[in-house]
Amino acid sequence: MPELPDVELYLHALRSRVLGEVLTKARIAGISLLKTYDPPISVVEGMRVTDLGRVGKRLVFTMEDEVFLVLHLMVAGRLQWREPGAKVPGKVGLAALDFAAGTLVITEAGTKKRASLHVVRGPDAVAAMDRGGIEPLESSVDEFTAALRRERHTLKRTLTDPRLFSGIGGSYADEIMHRARLSPLVMSDKLDDAQAAALHAATREVLREWTDLLIAKAGDDFPKKVTAFHDEMAVHGKHGQPCPVCGAPVQRIRYASNETNYCPGCQTGGKILADRALSRLLKDDWPKNLDEL
Repeated sequence: MPELPDVELYLHALRSRVLGEVLTKARIAGISLLKTYDPPISVVEGMRVTDLGRVGKRLVFTMEDEVFLVLHLMVAGRLQWREPGAKVPGKVGLAALDFAAGTLVITEAGTKKRASLHVVRGPDAVAAMDRGGIEPLESSVDEFTAALRRERHTLKRTLTDPRLFSGIGGSYADEIMHRARLSPLVMSDKLDDAQAAALHAATREVLREWTDLLIAKAGDDFPKKVTAFHDEMAVHGKHGQPCPVCGAPVQRIRYASNETNYCPGCQTGGKILADRALSRLLKDDWPKNLDEL
């Protein structure tokens, strides 16, 4: 799922292409995408894009007359910039927004169509879609710590809860916890002030660094591959590979369709955390620490 740095990358690319431009035609190909009917999607045709922004992981197109397009790409949704009047791709295409200089195509791979587009009037309607989490790049240490301790959950779940923190998903949460040297399974309300401050600093550093890196790598091109996996990442997607800090093999915890990656050397004092499926299968053969591994 595109997270805060990925959404900021899209915004950076879109500002030079559609900001101030007139949306001439909105073509909806996937019936699952459009979640509103009043006002109709046709209302934005002929309107100029006056601003671009973000609410959590949602892209917000501000149109004239206080009309807004709010797009959530969910897990597999992506954006493509193509030539003017480009066709919507057959299997993965959901919609196309036509401008004089080019066409913004919305796609979604896979059979589960979860991406959503809302057409709403007024900033209050946009604010109503905000899940309530604080903006991590704008929060003070005290605000961050208060959100961290608001509920009792594992740290990984807390960081990725949009009601607590805005824009953070699984991949950057793994990188943040590694930077802060904290276990993904520590309970968020049990972190002391020093640990909370370290996590606050790590969150700001990781999100800013990755936003800058992604924009620099894309340059003037429209991003063609937005993914949760990057060679430069320390632990996310690096199972079995050596940690770039201490050299210990990166481990993972699998649950349902999700996965958490961590370094036992940097984050858990050498302890191997139980995998909910494999550790139950192996029982006594499951390694408890790096030496046994």
